[in-house]
Amino acid sequence: MRNRVSSSFLIAALLLILGATGCASPDYHRLMARTIAPASEAQIAGEHRIFLATTRAKSDQDGLIFSGDRSLDPYFAFVDVTVPKVHEAGNIERAVNPVVADPARYFTARRLGIFPGRQDYRAELAREIPQRGGRAMIFVHGYNTAFDDAVYRMTQVAHDSGYPGAVVLFTWPSAGRVVDYLYDQNSVMASRDALEDMLRLVAEAGAERIDLVAHSMGSLVTMEALRQLAMTHDADLNGRLADVILASPDIDADVFKTQKRRLGSSKTNFVVLASRNDRALGLASFLAGRRERVGAVINAEELAEYGVTVVDVTALTAGDSLNHTKFADNPVLVKLLGVTLTRAETVVNDGTLTSQLNSITSSIGETVGSAAGIIITTPFRVFELVL
Repeated sequence: MRNRVSSSFLIAALLLILGATGCASPDYHRLMARTIAPASEAQIAGEHRIFLATTRAKSDQDGLIFSGDRSLDPYFAFVDVTVPKVHEAGNIERAVNPVVADPARYFTARRLGIFPGRQDYRAELAREIPQRGGRAMIFVHGYNTAFDDAVYRMTQVAHDSGYPGAVVLFTWPSAGRVVDYLYDQNSVMASRDALEDMLRLVAEAGAERIDLVAHSMGSLVTMEALRQLAMTHDADLNGRLADVILASPDIDADVFKTQKRRLGSSKTNFVVLASRNDRALGLASFLAGRRERVGAVINAEELAEYGVTVVDVTALTAGDSLNHTKFADNPVLVKLLGVTLTRAETVVNDGTLTSQLNSITSSIGETVGSAAGIIITTPFRVFELVL
């Protein structure tokens, strides 16, 4: 059945988001502060080097680094971000006024560098990846995401999931405004070649195992880049692509099926995190002529026939009012993501899934309590996570 959301509700949700974003200060999206307050090692939970590739244009505004405008040629960079000891899983603690950074209380970008070109970037990745066990995670953010938001989300996901490998962010030119849905959609389509090249670059840099995580509209450019790889007979990067996790994917259901058909069969583990109460995807469906989005209208059994594992997280709460960022801001799902990405096996079958679910049940149950209601439909069978 098609997801039907009243237009009045969607308009109200849109006004709610516009009101929330409209009151931000001009410096709110500043990534690099003018000054950084001192902090002791005891006040820092961790520091993460984020390698990034972007099709955003450089910003002429102080501290923003990259804007929401498009660049036909990608830039390559790195940024070092600290996480405060007071951090709680699922949160992104950020300063109200980021002109002065306080690492003891907030996520803080301490250093940033832009590489002269692709080969310099690849060489640095080639030094980093072996030191991180030959693994790399690539994260692709979603719609309405400014550059600083993408960096902080990448840091939070890497930190809370406990990912051991190199961390890579692909950030495409989202305008960072709710009203620019179509601009963002065109931006992802203009960025698919750059993401395809980025995937090849990480493999060339020596990654033996690559995990790909995409959120919302970022799932569309991800599937398009993978489709392009498949057209060159390299859909799984010569066996290196272990996981593709699509969180709340903003993709037309029929488009997704055609993309997955093009990919064919592979050893890559495809996972969709979906929720029937995702209001942002309800709005996306409305804007797209009420076409079903993969992340909102769940026909898990049908997707399982395409070799996709569907995790129905409708029963879980989110940190945002639209229920669109559950994958990262719900502690249960962050733990689930971590267990999936850090498993030793590269090939997923019924036995390894059972082992993973047992691990998830025990580890989540110890720290969070109850996550009953998560339903996992695999190409093999259906599980219900009961803690």
